[in-house]
Amino acid sequence: MIILGIETSCDETSISIYTKKKGIIINEIYNQKIHSIYGGVVPILASRDHSKKIIFLIKKVLKKKKIKFKKINAIAFTAGPGLPNSLLIGTTVAKTLELIYKIPSIPINHIEGHIMSIMLAKKKPLFPFISLVTSGAHTLLVIVYKYEKYKIIGHSLDDSAGETFDKIGNMIGLKYPSGKKISKMAKFGKKNFNFPKPIINKNNFCFSFSGLKTHVYYFIKKNIKNINKYQFKCDICFSLEDSITEILVYKSKKALLKFNIKYLSVVGGVSANNTLRKKIKKMTKKINKKSFFTKKKLCTDNAAMIAYTGYLKMKKKTKYKQNIKIKIKPKWKINEKF
Repeated sequence: MIILGIETSCDETSISIYTKKKGIIINEIYNQKIHSIYGGVVPILASRDHSKKIIFLIKKVLKKKKIKFKKINAIAFTAGPGLPNSLLIGTTVAKTLELIYKIPSIPINHIEGHIMSIMLAKKKPLFPFISLVTSGAHTLLVIVYKYEKYKIIGHSLDDSAGETFDKIGNMIGLKYPSGKKISKMAKFGKKNFNFPKPIINKNNFCFSFSGLKTHVYYFIKKNIKNINKYQFKCDICFSLEDSITEILVYKSKKALLKFNIKYLSVVGGVSANNTLRKKIKKMTKKINKKSFFTKKKLCTDNAAMIAYTGYLKMKKKTKYKQNIKIKIKPKWKINEKF
């Protein structure tokens, strides 16, 4: 079985191929650079870039692996959640290929793709497990009872962890996306500033990062004369990373103990953060639990996780009727039907 994956939910155009025998055989990602000028993703520019690159990437992937469309069993594409115009590009291409080549296309939930990406790692958790999904657009805790059976137990009430990194990075003059840059600068910083950890002690599993972002904004404004000092920036990065990772670790620990679940998976762009990984490993070991992490190259938005999730769906339902209706779900929750 060969699955072609298409991912265009935000500002990465990605094409991948998953095969039953070899797993992911190729995963191409085009990272849009234009958004760094504006300090964040500009939706209309993102969709334009997708439209320019997607066909080129599909041709490149198929040519590289010497695969023809008649050999493909299904096309898995991201139908939500995400930016509406970006989702439309990937969906339209998938439906067009379905019409031309009579290949079934399968709408995939982007968050579900992240959750199932842990199964592409060498070490995998057993069901049930808790998944900490933390990226540029999403931060949530999900109990994964089995494939396609999920329960959201916590989510961000405002900004996501990744979004907070990017916005504060912009405040101190780092180009978007700034998560990696903050992590690098944090290595040279010290905890000279005690940034808040919003709702960390609330009796729930939800997250809130907007208060932290506002606090840092006024902190920088108050200390504007130091903003161009490299050490000052490094100290901000250290304190910010410390605050965000502590919140993520504490809420994850609380969920593991509350629901008496042994395994925790950490996925999404922020899961590539080394400080977060170290803290999660230390925490799970201390309470006799186990933690699992997605391969770093599969942490950010990618089509490999979409292709693999499409493969899982094909295994469950091998007969797909042709349906060329263009449909997306920009706010699609993982426990909702498409």
